[in-house]
Amino acid sequence: MEKIILVHVTGGDRPGLTAELSGVLAGYDVDVLDIGQVVIHNFLTLGILIRLPANSQPVLKDLLFKAHELGVTMRLHPLDEEKYSSWVGEAHKPRYIITLLARSVSSSQIAAITKVVSDAGLNIDTIYRLSGRVPLDCNDYECSRGCVEFTVRGTPNDVAELRAQFLEISSRMMVDIGFQEDNIFRRNRRLVAFDMDSTLIQAEVIDELAKEAGVGDQVAAITESAMRGELDFKQSLRKRLSLLEGLDESVLQKVADRLPMSEGAEKLISNLKNVGYKIAILSGGFTYFGEILRKRYGIDYVYANELEIKDGKLTGKAVGDIVDAQKKAELLQSIADQERISLQQVIAVGDGANDLPMLNLAGLGIAFHAKPKVKQGARQAISTLGLDAILFLLGMRSRDVV
Repeated sequence: MEKIILVHVTGGDRPGLTAELSGVLAGYDVDVLDIGQVVIHNFLTLGILIRLPANSQPVLKDLLFKAHELGVTMRLHPLDEEKYSSWVGEAHKPRYIITLLARSVSSSQIAAITKVVSDAGLNIDTIYRLSGRVPLDCNDYECSRGCVEFTVRGTPNDVAELRAQFLEISSRMMVDIGFQEDNIFRRNRRLVAFDMDSTLIQAEVIDELAKEAGVGDQVAAITESAMRGELDFKQSLRKRLSLLEGLDESVLQKVADRLPMSEGAEKLISNLKNVGYKIAILSGGFTYFGEILRKRYGIDYVYANELEIKDGKLTGKAVGDIVDAQKKAELLQSIADQERISLQQVIAVGDGANDLPMLNLAGLGIAFHAKPKVKQGARQAISTLGLDAILFLLGMRSRDVV
């Protein structure tokens, strides 16, 4: 009768160790049913699931001798056919990716996340660090961020409750937690669409223009009214624009020169373009500023509101249709159709309530440094790191990023 045995190897790592152990198996033409290896701080853990003929003593004897020769510990765990068949049957269970993002990773964060995973009826298959190795004297942006990726298997008892618990942990422990299906689309995104103000750039352009026009407080009051639901986006934009009537066109460039990009924005865009992504700006802001970003970063699509200018002065009006929440979603669908890709291959990133329709339309919708209501409405959120943390949500490792 054939035997199924899990060979479990631990010990100090060195080049050629796995080759020598597998070489012993190759000498007996052993079937390998599964294999996995991880090295943490030069300490190896290797598992090989093998199928052996009835007379298994020679190969096991040679394996154990080779392990002794290599200075590693080897344990052999026989599996009966029933357990093996049960394991094979679990291959079709749904799989998910959980991504921990933080300035530094703590045991408390991991304990809280894994407790939620367990309570949800899921099993962790792998845990992998995507961020770079952290020096003890870390003092710059690149090393002051951590990412750990968990792959889990099973059917959650309640997805909505699981997301709610992750959101509560996020707000309490200064950590972001991504939760995605592990499917083919997760590895084949092709388009990312950004809101502009307070997402791609760290400012609200209309507020900056209002300051230049001396009406900053009035514009801020209208914005607050809109946030309270007293005005919709179109109404609030028209009212705010009317206060800019007569502002000299030259002020636009003055404001553009001082607009800061959000942390990690340039790194994110350059790396996505390196692997063939299309980049879009879908904004309730203004085309003047979106076009500057297009030229600077090679943005492929820019849709925003066009300021009406006559005789070198702002008229206080916009030209054409206003880009609001519904328009953003329509534009996202249109660009996806134009690029001949599924919406599941689209990433949308925004910070405001008027971004939620496009965030929920995209395969990966991300609320970036957003208010609690927006974070609750979006499936993913980033609040602790910069925009380049999106690369981690795509499964990219720090060493893959330029």
